[in-house]
Amino acid sequence: MIEILFFLIAPFVGGLIYGLERVVRARMQRRIGPPILQPFYDMFKLIQKEPFIVNQYHIIFGIFHFITLWIVVGMLIFGGNLLYVVFIHLFSTIFIILAGYSTKSIYSHIGSNRELLSILAYEPILILIASGFYLINGSFEISAIRESSHYLQTMPLLFLAMLLIVPIKLKKSPFDATEAHQEIVGGVEVEYSGVFFEFLYMAKWIEYIFIYMLVFLFAGDNIILGIVLCLIVFILVNLVDNATARVKINHLVKIALIIGLVLSVLNIFGIVYV
Repeated sequence: MIEILFFLIAPFVGGLIYGLERVVRARMQRRIGPPILQPFYDMFKLIQKEPFIVNQYHIIFGIFHFITLWIVVGMLIFGGNLLYVVFIHLFSTIFIILAGYSTKSIYSHIGSNRELLSILAYEPILILIASGFYLINGSFEISAIRESSHYLQTMPLLFLAMLLIVPIKLKKSPFDATEAHQEIVGGVEVEYSGVFFEFLYMAKWIEYIFIYMLVFLFAGDNIILGIVLCLIVFILVNLVDNATARVKINHLVKIALIIGLVLSVLNIFGIVYV
């Protein structure tokens, strides 16, 4: 019953996290900032705006992006297969990439290109993280993963690699090149408006739930440790976001593959041979 309730309200929980993040970022910058419920005020404003439809595929791919992300979060909540979670999450990103390519906007195309490159950066690491959990538990099932609590001791390098993924997926500096508002006007989102943009806006909220639930998995059955890990990552990501400038997309890929992938592979070898 609790799992069903959390699944249904997951987008709104993500909205609260996004609102809290905006408040924390404002305090870090010594600003008053928006209220914590500002994302929901934005949501109601978007719903009231008249939508501009580019083409039917653009709309369909955007909605599928939102739905598949929600399915991914549901699989995490109900204890599905972690490897399936990683691959379905990949499909959700592919849908938004196809949405960008379905328009004639050069900004959408650039955004899609950068999303594709970001997949090269983080997807191998996500697969290796899932593999690490499998090597320890003998199963990809999240319900089995939650039964242990020693992952930080056995998978420290994979956790560091996970820290590298978080700002990429949440589009935070220095890894926000896929959106880069000053350059490509929001990337793949640029041609969306009204209620259809709302699907992408809420998809961002669900992405927060997805990422922090992956962080939570490293605590296993220790709920207190999981909460502490999520809070530490939340503060750390926002500190880095406020203190760094954006890197170019090619640098993003190099950093993720050279540092994150190497750390992940070393940790996998350590689990197998030590």
